[in-house]
Amino acid sequence: MNDETDWYGPDAATFGDRLAGAREAAGMTQSQIARRLGVKKATIAAWENDLSEPRANRLSMMAGMVNVSIVWLLTGEGEGTDAPLDADDTNLDLAGAVAELRAIRGEMRASSERAARLEKKLRLMLEPAK
Repeated sequence: MNDETDWYGPDAATFGDRLAGAREAAGMTQSQIARRLGVKKATIAAWENDLSEPRANRLSMMAGMVNVSIVWLLTGEGEGTDAPLDADDTNLDLAGAVAELRAIRGEMRASSERAARLEKKLRLMLEPAK
């Protein structure tokens, strides 16, 4: 297996991952491809986030626009796009990303605790109504 197959293969990527990668490799924004397909940008975002899937006619048009095969978009096998640059070649700030993730988790934990306190307060307010 080559790096491309590993990166966009069925075990490593979803339809949305492959669509986003092919769109970016083709140098198109979500807005540009949406306009050319006659759909809303939110529709493209939903496809790339695997929240919905395109109909066959849109899938065929899209594959042609980003220069990949329909089979590759669906399965990761066949004619597709090159894998992105290796992590060593990019300017990823992994430590910053980890710190941001920790901050988000902390905020989520605090929000969860706040929601639990509010739920308890509301439950107590409803008790005398029984």
